[in-house]
This record gives sequence, C-alpha cells and structure tokens, in this order.
Amino acid sequence: MAQPARFTFDLDMGQKTVAAAPKPTVPEELVAQLVAQAREDAYAEGLAAGERSAVSQAAQTLASAAGTLATQSAEMAAALDDAINQAQHDAIELAAAIGRKLALHLLARYPTAELDALIAECMQSLGSVPHLVVRCHPKIADGIRDIATAHMQTSGFSGRLVVMGDPDQRMSDGKLEWVDGGLVRNIGATSKDIDNKITTYLAAKSGKPVAQESGH
Repeated sequence: MAQPARFTFDLDMGQKTVAAAPKPTVPEELVAQLVAQAREDAYAEGLAAGERSAVSQAAQTLASAAGTLATQSAEMAAALDDAINQAQHDAIELAAAIGRKLALHLLARYPTAELDALIAECMQSLGSVPHLVVRCHPKIADGIRDIATAHMQTSGFSGRLVVMGDPDQRMSDGKLEWVDGGLVRNIGATSKDIDNKITTYLAAKSGKPVAQESGH
C-alpha cells in the first residue's frame, strides 16, 4: 500500500505579513462636494420645514386671534347696547322727574287751569242737561264758579250750575257730575298712568317683563 505524501508548508509561521492599506477609490474632492451638497440639502429641508411650521403656527394664531376678536366684538356690541339702553332709561326717568316738578309747580301757580279746561270741554256737549255739579277744593270754589259761569255764556249751556267745595278733592282736582254722566280730573291718577306707560316702554326696550300691579 502506498504511503500518503506528507503536506509540507512553505510558509514560515514565525514571520507576520502586514496587509497594505487599501487605497481610496473615491476622490477626496468628490467626498467634500457630496458632504457640502448634503449639508445644503439638509439646510434647505430644515428651512422649508421651519417655514411650513411658521405658516401653520401663524394660521393658528390668526384663527385664534380672529375668534377672540369676534368674541370681544360681540361683548363690546352687547355692552354698547346696554349703555345705550341705560342712557335712554336715565334720560326718560330724568325727563319724567322734571315733568312732574314742572306740573306740580304749574298746578300750584294755576290751580284752576285743569278744571277750567275740563268745564269748557264738557259744556260744549251738555246741551239740555238740567244741571251740572262741580266738586273742587274749597279754596278754589269761588274761582271755579266764576269760570264755569263764563263758560255757560259762550257754550249755550242753560241748566243749573252747582259748585261745591269738597275737602276730599286735592288742589286742581275735581269732579263734574250731571244726570247721566260725569268726568273726573285726578292729577294723581294721571301721573300714575304716565308712570305705568313709562315703565312699560322701558321694559319693552330692555326685554324685561312688566310686573303686574295688584288691584287692591
């Protein structure tokens, strides 16, 4: 049987072989250009992203500001309406107060004026009424009698005239009575009616319900 041939090594294991460093296959200038281009692309992308973010943030800020402005505008409009209504309310109340004072002053100065107008109005339509009774405050009874007598001469009323001093009647108030009718001049009731109309008007302007007064 043939003997296998021995494997012999020509390599000397005692000597180390150092591999040579590989030479770069890409030029350094090209590498520098690529790096610079990458930096430019990254900067451009970052800038674009920042612009998009800024635009989005600006749009959100603008929308928020618009919403706030709309809310504030509505609040300002409501406040302005309230101020106008309050100014009108105050002006009406002031005018009514001045009117009351003027009315009281005029009634005190001319206590027979209201009854004078009332008698003149009534006698024009009394015709053949047999009698007319006038009730007034005792202090103005004589003056009212003279006024009524003068109106009889110009109105054609020929019935009996009776003027009575009534302490229950306030100055400038009075009652006219005849067979089937009568009229009352009550400054207090007239003033109350005016106040009720003012209250109703102001309530309608403000949208608030009007409190109903008791009939007692």
